Amino acid sequence: MSAPPSVIVQLQRPTEIWPQVYQQLPDLPLENNYLSEDTGEADTDNTLVGRLVRYHFYVKGRPPNFRFDWKLTLADYLGANELMQESVYPGYESLRENPMEGDRQAIKNLTREQRNALIDVLVEIFGGKIAEEATS
Repeated sequence: MSAPPSVIVQLQRPTEIWPQVYQQLPDLPLENNYLSEDTGEADTDNTLVGRLVRYHFYVKGRPPNFRFDWKLTLADYLGANELMQESVYPGYESLRENPMEGDRQAIKNLTREQRNALIDVLVEIFGGKIAEEATS
């Protein structure tokens, strides 16, 4: 007997998600040039998508398998929903420079089609249903 999708989703860690997203959407910006607080070198595994997923899960506590919740998260980045706080943004403790403003700008620079594709891939990875019409 297999586990229901919601249980499977809980077993996936955000650190395992971002490579899958970039594999399907290689044109998304990595934004992984921030320096590690520990090593002083670029933390190339600390990516825009990785931080986006951690923000969605851990900061906002939103479920990962619903398109609407990912739209709310992107709306946060676009300044159209909830206020984002640097003091709790992923990377604020582990990177020398807080990546929040750079990440917000990277999301703002994406086209609507790119943002919708990002949401579709995230929903697909987490086992949710992708809307027939991605422009809603």
